[in-house]
Amino acid sequence: MTSFQLPIDYPRVRRVNSYQELLTTRFSAGINALCWERTLPGDFGEVVAALGAGEEITILDDARLGTLPVSPAGRVAIEILREDQRVLREHHLDPVLNCIHGYPRDEDASPVPTDVFSFHVDSAPIEAATWLCTYHGSPSEGLRNEEAERRVDDPPTRAALRQLFGGEDNDDFREFLRENCYDLHYAPTREARPFSFGTGNLWRIAVEYPGSPVPPCIHRAPPTVPGEPRLLLIS
Repeated sequence: MTSFQLPIDYPRVRRVNSYQELLTTRFSAGINALCWERTLPGDFGEVVAALGAGEEITILDDARLGTLPVSPAGRVAIEILREDQRVLREHHLDPVLNCIHGYPRDEDASPVPTDVFSFHVDSAPIEAATWLCTYHGSPSEGLRNEEAERRVDDPPTRAALRQLFGGEDNDDFREFLRENCYDLHYAPTREARPFSFGTGNLWRIAVEYPGSPVPPCIHRAPPTVPGEPRLLLIS
């Protein structure tokens, strides 16, 4: 496991100690991220190696995991992967386990990048949250809300987007920003200190939805490292 320490000077992140706390602790008083710090047994690297080469993103199901030729340590890791998904499904969530060799990049000549490497927030039309755990490979990164600026609020960027839209800065333009997810992406300020989500830790983070009591948690996928796939649970 990689070394990890929560940003103790950042009050929006709260530690919890169980699945139950992750499920039942409400986001309030500015807290928009919950983390269950875990040091997991088992060899997740062996699981990734047994999967072999793949496309950019391979979705793994229980059947595929069960056929992997691994040692007892690899089998321990597989049982943890299955158990995490089982618990989340029991609570009416829809977890997906991915082996990620690389993500598609945003190749459009847009003033705002919208791929997962850009700091962003998730959004939903109703109350929701995102669950994340990186078991192997580089973990996700978070950005303090106070050290981030919405890209669409930067005047030169907004002007470039308005030119792309071909109209005035009105309700139609703001709908254009929403439809293309431009308004969900953030730039770190000069003094920003991104923090790691760590490996093995299970996170529940706030998303943007109407009436949310807290700001959404800003995060991104880490840069892809050739030959080091990520094993990621997301729901």
